[in-house]
Amino acid sequence: MRTFRSNIFNLLFYAWSVAMVVAFSPALLLPFPVIVWGQRQWARGVNFFMRWSAGIKVEYRGLEYRPKGGAIVAAKHQSAWDTLIWHVILDDPAMVMKKELLSIPIYGWMCRKTRMIAVDRKAGTKALRAMLADAKTAADLGRAIVIFPQGTRTAPGAGADDVPYQPGVSALYRGLDVPVVPVALNSGLFWPRRQFLRNPGTIVLQFLEPIPPGLPRKEFDALLRDRIDSATTALELEGQSKI
Repeated sequence: MRTFRSNIFNLLFYAWSVAMVVAFSPALLLPFPVIVWGQRQWARGVNFFMRWSAGIKVEYRGLEYRPKGGAIVAAKHQSAWDTLIWHVILDDPAMVMKKELLSIPIYGWMCRKTRMIAVDRKAGTKALRAMLADAKTAADLGRAIVIFPQGTRTAPGAGADDVPYQPGVSALYRGLDVPVVPVALNSGLFWPRRQFLRNPGTIVLQFLEPIPPGLPRKEFDALLRDRIDSATTALELEGQSKI
């Protein structure tokens, strides 16, 4: 049954994604809020299909900490789900993403149109400066900047010792002088990376207490890692007990 439901969801996910990209291609000629609205409908559709076909529900916690203006959202990254859900729970997120994704036809053009923050990982310090400049523009416009501090998807149970936190989030913290909102989640239990099967259950995404600007770098780095990893471990244990 799990294989059958996973098949149905994967089919719906890719069909829905292609249909939305094609349907909103003309919006590239329109003001960017049209594409932002389309991204939100796409993500909502994925959540609906995920629950209907694969039996995966979604729960949000700590919404009192959800940023309503310019701030940095530093989130755990375990699943493809983590890259799309921000279009639902934030008004107009500016997501830090790999520059290579901009080369994808239509999708990459939409990311440019909606002013995502593309980073060339091969460019070293030059990439950090460019990221900071783009992020400052976004923060000045009252947009939340979403970054995955470890830079890649991690499996449940993988903490900072397994996949180190990258310097990008610290550079943003020092350069923007805005709060950082840590986010924990357990999506990898239900939509695992590089796997076909989906597991029924409840994905929990939890906003944690914001870290105020102005802390020394080492103190900030340690506090961010501790908050994200400890809360993520708790959510994973909770999720595993219900699978």
